[in-house]
Amino acid sequence: MNKAVILDRDGVINEDTGYVHKIDDFRVLSGVYDALKRLQDAGFRLIVITNQSGIGRGYYTERDFLELNDYMIKLFAERGIKIEKTYYCPHKPEDGCKCRKPSPLLCERAIKEYDLSREESWVVGDKMDDARMGEACGLRTILVESNYTNDFKTPKMRNLGEAAEFILKNGKDKPDS
Repeated sequence: MNKAVILDRDGVINEDTGYVHKIDDFRVLSGVYDALKRLQDAGFRLIVITNQSGIGRGYYTERDFLELNDYMIKLFAERGIKIEKTYYCPHKPEDGCKCRKPSPLLCERAIKEYDLSREESWVVGDKMDDARMGEACGLRTILVESNYTNDFKTPKMRNLGEAAEFILKNGKDKPDS
């Protein structure tokens, strides 16, 4: 079995300025390249699962999203970082689809497709829906600090770098609140 870190995109990998879909607006957060490289070097596969309701709302097209995703993957590849796959939900919350986080559907697909160990894999997000998805799949979860998590007691790290450090040092332990 393989181990992975499943990452949310906006707010974890890049600045979340709202419905990010243009290459010119995509800004990788400080420390992300180093954190992902360290996780990859420690044997973790890197997978992205992201809600993209801007597609369903008509703010941008699926093609816009895919072009930005290809750009992101290229940025990481240029630094020796491999994103195995990006899973995404294009629906609005009110659509009631089965793939939108906190639904575990996309996470379960990743677990099956990459033969992931639930005991050794993690979810890192910036919203409670990310944590709920991870918990529903039996994965350990960490939230990075954001405007969305300030009122929750769920364990939080300042950023992806701090989350990566915790994962690398603590293996199968769960973070303390």
